Parts: sequence; C-alpha cells; structure tokens
Amino acid sequence: MQRPISSSSLPTELELSENNPEFAKRTELLEQLLQIGIALSDTHELSELLNLILEKSRLITCSDAGSVYLVDYTDEYPKLLFKAAQNDSLPQLSFQEFAIPLTKSSLAGYVASTGESLNIPDAYNLPADVPYHFAPTFDQDIGYHTRSVLVLPMQDRQRQIIGVLQLINRKVNSDVKLSPEITIDSTQPYSEWEEKIVRSLASQAAISIERNQLIESIENLFKGFIKASVQAIEARDPCTSGHSERVAELTVRLAEELNGVNHGPLATVSFSDKQLQEVRYAALLHDFGKIGVPEGILTKRKKLYPEQLNLIRERFHVAQRTLQLKTMQAKYQYLQQHFVGPTHSPTETAGCFLCQNIEQLDQKLDNLVEQLDKYWQALLEANEPRVLAEKPLAILQQLSQYQYQDVDGQYKPLVTADEMVQLMVLRGNLTPDERKLIESHVTHSYEFLKSIPWTKELQNIPDIAYGHHEKLDGSGYPRGLKEKDIPLQSQIMVIADIYDALTAGDRPYKQGVSPDFALKILWSEAGQYKINSQILELFEARQVFTVLGHCLETELQSV
Repeated sequence: MQRPISSSSLPTELELSENNPEFAKRTELLEQLLQIGIALSDTHELSELLNLILEKSRLITCSDAGSVYLVDYTDEYPKLLFKAAQNDSLPQLSFQEFAIPLTKSSLAGYVASTGESLNIPDAYNLPADVPYHFAPTFDQDIGYHTRSVLVLPMQDRQRQIIGVLQLINRKVNSDVKLSPEITIDSTQPYSEWEEKIVRSLASQAAISIERNQLIESIENLFKGFIKASVQAIEARDPCTSGHSERVAELTVRLAEELNGVNHGPLATVSFSDKQLQEVRYAALLHDFGKIGVPEGILTKRKKLYPEQLNLIRERFHVAQRTLQLKTMQAKYQYLQQHFVGPTHSPTETAGCFLCQNIEQLDQKLDNLVEQLDKYWQALLEANEPRVLAEKPLAILQQLSQYQYQDVDGQYKPLVTADEMVQLMVLRGNLTPDERKLIESHVTHSYEFLKSIPWTKELQNIPDIAYGHHEKLDGSGYPRGLKEKDIPLQSQIMVIADIYDALTAGDRPYKQGVSPDFALKILWSEAGQYKINSQILELFEARQVFTVLGHCLETELQSV
C-alpha cells in the first residue's frame, strides 16, 4: 500500500543543490515527465496510447516489464481488461487481451478496488495478512521471475478509477536482460520518489485515456447517428434498401485504389485515412434528402399510383356495365315497339327481322366491350416503366378522347388529363414534375448536412454529397456544375452510385443488370463526357465492384 512520505524522506536543499548528481537526475526525470505529458496529448488511438503510457513509465523507472489494465463498467459486475504488456527480457512474447474479475484478491484488482497503490519489494514474499496474492503461474508459463512490483491506480477527473498501471522488476542496470537466475541480484525495489513520479504520470495517463474514450464515444455516437439516418432513408424508400451502404463501400474502395496509382494524371491523387472516412460518411448520407420527398413518389413502382389504377379500373367497369344496360334497354324498347301482343304472334318475316336486330345490338355491345378491353390492355402496357412503344401510344391517344356515361348520367373522360400525362411518359415512371421532386433530394441532403457542425477533418461532407448527380459536361443537377467545379470525391461517388443503381436487383421498376452490362452503360456515359473516364478505367481494371461480391464474365488486365 502507498506509504506516507515522512519529512525525513524529503530531499533537503543541500541534497538538491545543482552540484548534486541526485538533483540532476531528478531534474531530468521531471523534464521527461513534461515531455511524456505532451506525447500523451498528441496520441489519439487507444492501443497506441496505452503502450506509450507503459513504455514511458518503464523508461523513467528502469522497469523490465509492465502491463496496463482498464476497468470495464459495462456489465453488472465490473471487470479488469488486460489491454497492454511489455517485457524487455522476453520481447518475443505476444499478449492477448483477457478479462479478470475486479476483486481484491489480485494485485491489480486490489488497486482498482481501493484506489491505493502497491509498492512490493518481492512478489514471492508478501505479508500473510494482506487480502491480495501474487499468482506465479504466469512466471512459470513464460520462464520469468517477478520480483519488485509497483501497481498504481489511474483515476479520471471525477476520481473514478479507470485503469491500473503495473510495473515489474526495477533493474539496477537498464541494459541487462533478466533471466530467473539473475533477477534477484539485478533488480531492486521501487523508491518512494519513483512511486510518487509514476503516480503523477498515471494521473496524466488517466486523463489521456478519459479523453480518448470520450472521443471514441463521440465517434460511436456519430456512427450511430449515421446508421440511424440511413435506416430512416430506407424506411421511407424500401425499394433502395442497402443502396447507401453499397455506394459507400464502392466509393471508399475506389478512393483507396486511387491511392495506389503511380502513373498518369491520377498519380498525384492521395486520400488520407481521415479523407477516406469523410468520403464514406458523405456516401452514406448522399441520399438523406429523400426524407423531404413525398413517400408516394419514392415508392412509385409504375407510371400510375396504385390508387389511381384502381379508380380507372372502376371506371372501366362502370363503362362496361353502362354499355350492357343501354343494350338491354334498347332490346326492351325494340320489343315493345315490334311485339304484336300477348294474343297475337309476329309474322315469320317480322320474327326474323326481330332476331336480326337483337343480334346486331349484341354484336355492337361485343364490339364496344372488346374496344374497352383493348384500351385496358394498352393502358396496362403503358403503365409499365419502360420505353413506350408506338402501338400503345397510338391507342392511348384514342383512349384520351373516350368518354363514358357515369352513374349520375354525366359523360366523363375514362382517363383524366392528369392520368394521361402520367401514362404518356416515354421513359421510366415519373412525370417531369415528379422527377423534379426526386431530384430535389440532392439539395435537401446538402441543406441537412450543411447544418451539422462538422469537425475540420469532415467539413467537406456536404459539398461531396451535393455533387453526386453532377455531370462533367454540366448536364447534371441540381447546379449544372462542370468538371473543374465538381469535387473529385463526388466524381468517384457518381460512378459508384450509377453502378449500384444499374446492378441492384431490388428496384421494383426494373431488373438489375450484370456487371458487364453496367460497365458498358458507364462507358457510354464516359464517352459522352458525363463521368470521369480515368476513374472509370481504374474502377473496371481493379474490379472495385468485387467489394459487393460481383464479378465479370470476361477477364481484365490490372492497371
């Protein structure tokens, strides 16, 4: 346990005079401590940070080995996680993370439970009345001998213990490689001064770890926000489920491949890890603006909405029933006019004439019903989201003039002008107005992303996402940018976005095409100066699409 420092143990002014070697040694130690603090502040990756803490603690105490534990409070019962270990005498050893119960029975567990430090001269000769014990099995397994041990708590600013720093075997000579046979003669106990210094270092380390964990929590929070945002998009547009993630995978992989190009115009392009992360987030969120597009348009499968088609179907039924009723009425009126009476029979000539007229009425009805069925079949064909052929187009033009008598006796168009506009769409399933609403998702995405206070490393996300529908020749949307004004990251994402839209098999309005055919379409776009041909060449040559599990039917040469 930590021993109080008596006044007799404190160095006197004489002892710390500038001419005293001890003074120089301790001054150097304090300077090292300051440098260590700076190094800890500059380290952000947890594993690297823990190893740096352990390395510097061992350096200033001349410790042969050491380890770091972190306290895990996530479960009902806290535990200690063995996170890092170093051993100068056995550098070849590899250590894997494991967990031990947080109890007072182990050295690290006792320190983590009580907040007290342990300065043990000989781990194999502990007092009989202490609650903790040293387990020699580790030494036996690796052929080592642990003697002097210094175990210190690492506490955050709220004085909560977040970890334990354990130093082993303070060496007399730092250059010596310890073996079990020479350990006793080559090691010494940790001094109170070293204990005090390392405890101070442990406090700095705890703050650095806390900062690191806070940053990690913020990053995890943001990743959760990204995931929730993508789920929100897909909940409104189930047809494109998985699209954002696939585009992100393709975009990041293509950007990584750009880093490996060592000749040509793309050789100067290089993306750092932070920039790759920025590209990934932009790709994941590029379609978030769909949240502002009416859901009916997002999920529209054909040219007409389902409720519209049902309504038109009812009109066709009414029109047919009306024709049948009119035919029955015409038959009845004709019979009234030409049937002689109950006590008389029509002449043979009159009877034949009667039958002919009845047959003519039936034939006329059949022709009209057949015409309605012809119109209906043409309507169903035109309702499909594909290129409208000439034959159904001509029939639709006839249908646009057709009127039926409704149940209220009024004559009305069988298909309204607005419905006809939708059916007459020559390609796809959206009218110009609907397409504008769909295209507005890009601006919605930008406005949403622009409102987020991004860090410096992620500040380009809004602009990257904003450009994912722009074309090099200025024919894209929403701003009609040309190549020089479109971020390179956006040009990469355009290829990924188009490729996935072409190959995705979950679109209700079309079937996914093969990777080979998708590449043909992409090369057609590149040939028209719509997308970047150099990036597309890399996309094809490096077979970036394999990240989605796709493969080509033909073999390609690598760039």
